[in-house]
Amino acid sequence: MPTISLSNSVAYTILKNNKFDVVKVFPPIRVWGTIGFIVAMWITNLSGNKASANMFYLSAIAAFVLGIYSFTLPKCPPQKLISDDATLTEKLGLTAFKLFGTYKMALFFLFSMFLGAALQLTNMYGDVYLSEFANVPEYADSFVVKYSTIIMSISQISETLFILAIPFFLKRFGIKQVMLISMLAWVLRFGLFAYGNPVDGLWMIIMSCIVYGMAFDFFNISGSLFVETTTDSKIRSSAQGLFMMMSNGFGAFFGGLLSGMLIDTYFTHDGQRDWHNIWLTFAGYALVIAIAFAVLFKHKHDPKAVENVSH
Repeated sequence: MPTISLSNSVAYTILKNNKFDVVKVFPPIRVWGTIGFIVAMWITNLSGNKASANMFYLSAIAAFVLGIYSFTLPKCPPQKLISDDATLTEKLGLTAFKLFGTYKMALFFLFSMFLGAALQLTNMYGDVYLSEFANVPEYADSFVVKYSTIIMSISQISETLFILAIPFFLKRFGIKQVMLISMLAWVLRFGLFAYGNPVDGLWMIIMSCIVYGMAFDFFNISGSLFVETTTDSKIRSSAQGLFMMMSNGFGAFFGGLLSGMLIDTYFTHDGQRDWHNIWLTFAGYALVIAIAFAVLFKHKHDPKAVENVSH
């Protein structure tokens, strides 16, 4: 996902330079990144490489091919938004940090970091959780254990559907309600994992994967569109980078670091992880974030502002 997120700002630049309505046009384009993600998951699992070093060779080959392909893409010269006599700070895009001086944007970036941590939790532990059902005799030979990556890919399949629904939800409800829905979806994502299992609780695992589409898209993609619609064009690209830095940078880093310490210290006994309480703790974390966001984040939704983003 970090690679897909990194490409978001490139897609925005192309669409804006060609006068497209970003809110309408971006999601159908962005969905192809998720489709590629699904294909990669299926290939690594079905080829028996979901937990081997070979998956890195596959990734390297795919990256090389895409690198060559990128030279065939149409030219997309950057917009000249900064004058030649601009300061070094302006040229490096550091002026976007002034957005932290605005209460609403500072809160938005702060909660982006918290939700980025939630995303890292599912990225790090989702497949590991399903695979470790192999330690339970009654589940050892289950489909979930053998094809855990394919089961997890249901999350990305769900994501493709929710991406396409973003323009409707964003224009109808606004960024606050959409991101709040995302946070509550994270609560369900983790809560369903806590009570799921590969047999009679399989439906919970599948529902958790379906809910993920809403949890990810309504935060990550809608958040990018929010930045696009609320920042000045001169710092918009840098603001997108700042959003990615807070969510997939600091959020992912601290989420991975602190969750690992928490699990090793409180939820690992004799080499066995207590997944039930791990997921319940993560669900509680997402619920606290949702409540705090609902109370602290103030934003008046203007449907016309979203509709006219490309003008």
